[in-house]
Amino acid sequence: MTTAPRIDQVFDFDELLSEEERGWQQRARAFAQDRILPIIEDDFEQKHFRKELIPELGAAGFLGMHLSGYGCAGAGAVSYGLVCLELEAADSGWRTFVSVQGSLAMSAIHKYGSEEQKQQWLPGMAKGELIGCFALTEPQGGSDPAAMTTVARRDGDGWVLDGAKRWIGLASLADVAVVWARVDDPAYGEGAKAVRGFLVPTTTPGFTATPIDGKLSMRASVQCDIELDGVRLPADAILPGAEGLSGPFGCLNEARYGIVWGAMGAARSCLEVALDRSITREVFGKPIGANQLTQAKLADMLLEVEKGMLLALHLGRRKEAGRLTPAQISVGKLNSVREALAIAHEARTILGGDGITNAFPVMRHAANLESVRTYEGTDEIHQLILGRALTGLNAF
Repeated sequence: MTTAPRIDQVFDFDELLSEEERGWQQRARAFAQDRILPIIEDDFEQKHFRKELIPELGAAGFLGMHLSGYGCAGAGAVSYGLVCLELEAADSGWRTFVSVQGSLAMSAIHKYGSEEQKQQWLPGMAKGELIGCFALTEPQGGSDPAAMTTVARRDGDGWVLDGAKRWIGLASLADVAVVWARVDDPAYGEGAKAVRGFLVPTTTPGFTATPIDGKLSMRASVQCDIELDGVRLPADAILPGAEGLSGPFGCLNEARYGIVWGAMGAARSCLEVALDRSITREVFGKPIGANQLTQAKLADMLLEVEKGMLLALHLGRRKEAGRLTPAQISVGKLNSVREALAIAHEARTILGGDGITNAFPVMRHAANLESVRTYEGTDEIHQLILGRALTGLNAF
């Protein structure tokens, strides 16, 4: 973007990054600009997800990059965040893919899997040769996973899973699904304590994934309904290190952290095109950027982008130091998505009527951000997490 230098000159964020972190960001920006931006408007219009780009993401080291071993890059939290930033500046769907593959599916196996499970799945997933999905949300809603109705019951030496999941990213493309279910056995606890994770190869009889149609958001990515009808699994399909809802929540916090950065990428993209347009579009004989009201809008958008970036960086440094808390992640997720949506809406006003067309990415970003606002915890869920942290009282 021709506007990027002008934005950077106001606030030199790069000075806060290491050479390695800048390298990851530059590689992700190059990938986004060369491989995603030229085709994303058509893909969004046609509801097309380019599966053929997945091995390229793996070759770049972006898949599970924050994990160590098993072919993963072992990069720092800030480097991972910067990759999320650049991919979502192109489209939320591609940052979402990296989140689902790395922060959810791969993290679940890396955190909670046996050594055999890690060796079986993680190297191929890091290369982009295998795809994973993370099946937690159910049709009645995702904000109360303790009420899940998907059940796993013992059957001889193995397991049988029955139930349904909804809004599961990549499920129809995945080779393995991390399915969370309530174990129907008092030995595993009651209610939320009985939740366990299972690795389900998607070729298993009884597993059906159906892409959800009619979406007006995230059109260049895939989300699915899953049916589990008597899915039989061996005894070692269970993730041995995950007990209760702390299992999936540990993965959700990884994905939420990526969103803190990613949403700021979408926001930056909207600001860049609005700034460009304010200089090149003339009304009443002068560029609209020469008007006080337009400059005020641009200044306010810049403030929120830079504040959001500084918050993301602060959270990243805390994560690298092992001091990042769930409440702090909620601050970042709530703020980044909320402000990114506001920036998208404000940028559209500077673009005028043309802003609703695909000549500009703003409406696509705004539509996608409505999904980002909802998944990995709605605004209201994060407000309740923060309210609990402030008052010590649980209002869930």
